[in-house]
Amino acid sequence: MSDERGQRLSVLATGQAVPPPTVDDLREHLVRTRIAGEVATSRENNLDHYRSLANRDPHHMFGLTPDGRWSYRDVLELMAKSAGVVADPGHREGQDTIDPDRTIEATERMGDTIASVLRGGSPRILIATGHPTGLLTVHMALARLVRERGATLMSTAEGWSYWGNGFGRKRKIRYMDDVAMLDDRGAFVHTHDPAPMRAMIAEFGDERPDLVIADHGWAGAAGEAGILTVGFADSNDPALFVGEAEGKIAVTVPLDDNVLPRYYEPLTHHLVERVLRAL
Repeated sequence: MSDERGQRLSVLATGQAVPPPTVDDLREHLVRTRIAGEVATSRENNLDHYRSLANRDPHHMFGLTPDGRWSYRDVLELMAKSAGVVADPGHREGQDTIDPDRTIEATERMGDTIASVLRGGSPRILIATGHPTGLLTVHMALARLVRERGATLMSTAEGWSYWGNGFGRKRKIRYMDDVAMLDDRGAFVHTHDPAPMRAMIAEFGDERPDLVIADHGWAGAAGEAGILTVGFADSNDPALFVGEAEGKIAVTVPLDDNVLPRYYEPLTHHLVERVLRAL
């Protein structure tokens, strides 16, 4: 790929006509904006969710069915290794962390995985998010990138609706710029629910995606179904990390998944550049 072509695609995908950040600059930005480093998610919240996963609470499973036992201590040990939370089980309250180097390393592995799928020629890719107030901007940039590189962006089950737990009216799948989200009467909503992705899977037939890029239950249900899946997850959402440890999720990027959308721009730029360099 020519330098001019690569630069054009990077601008198209990120909306920025600026060089990608250096790794040192990106690390500093992640810590300063609390995407990583000392994140807003409390230690108490993290540990509560690790216990919930160990107890097989469906809300925290994201559509995955772990093969292993995964005790509370097992989950904590995994999250310390994969996301960089404090490993000491005696640290039970206050500040917790995400290691920015783990965020960067997983982002680069995600880029390599996306590039490998794109090199296959005209792949089918499905992109979805349960965090429209944060991670939508990242997913939309990836949708623009893979579309430009010849992928078919899937819109399976658009308009499918259901009554879910915890709300009193139907919600439905809606796409914006080829990114699937859950719609509640015109408002895109936060969700952990794997049901929408399961509805998509039921409609795939022989047209299964070659790759799913997602988070929360969208990613978990896809990985459980044996679809190549990469995703993003916060330090209080251990299910996708367990899925990666068991080989059901290809890559899980640890980050705070609900900071200001513009704060994700340098990370998105780094991810897009990684894909372009690997093509």
